[in-house]
Amino acid sequence: MDFVETAFEGLYLIKPKVFRDERGFFLEFYSQRPFSERSIDFNFVQDNHSLSVTRGVVRGLHFQRPPHAQAKLVRVTKGAAYDVVVDLRKKSPTFGKWDGFELSGENFRMLFIPRGFAHGFCTLADNTELMYKNDNFYTPSAEGGIRWDDPTLAIDWPVKQPVLSDRDRKLPLFSEFESPF
Repeated sequence: MDFVETAFEGLYLIKPKVFRDERGFFLEFYSQRPFSERSIDFNFVQDNHSLSVTRGVVRGLHFQRPPHAQAKLVRVTKGAAYDVVVDLRKKSPTFGKWDGFELSGENFRMLFIPRGFAHGFCTLADNTELMYKNDNFYTPSAEGGIRWDDPTLAIDWPVKQPVLSDRDRKLPLFSEFESPF
């Protein structure tokens, strides 16, 4: 696995080794050893699988408040997504900054997102599937979020009229948000 450092402390774009032949491919998408070698020591306790049936679906920007915050390992298994993170860690030099990464079933890239980030994505293809490994259990009372189209963050999404849930449409703006991290 190739761990590519990003502008955010602790956030990595991961490129696994993919072995292809006429039958298809094989890859190891998680092994504790390469993570531990980089002092990324998390015990993943929950896996999630998401399907978005149309291109242009935006989910997020979501997070879990402490003590239920989650680190995530995110990958697209089918289709493609523009995966976005926002640093919510108050003491971080990148607090309030965002970045986006294209993850797809073709490029096999993954994103390791440490605790203290909001996460969301926009599907770039129909029938896009994402899988997440989480280091903490989902707790409904700890849910948090920020509007996808927040003017302060000014995220450059690849869609102007997304397909949104009612919940995501009603999320607060970044200026209304008090970071728990």
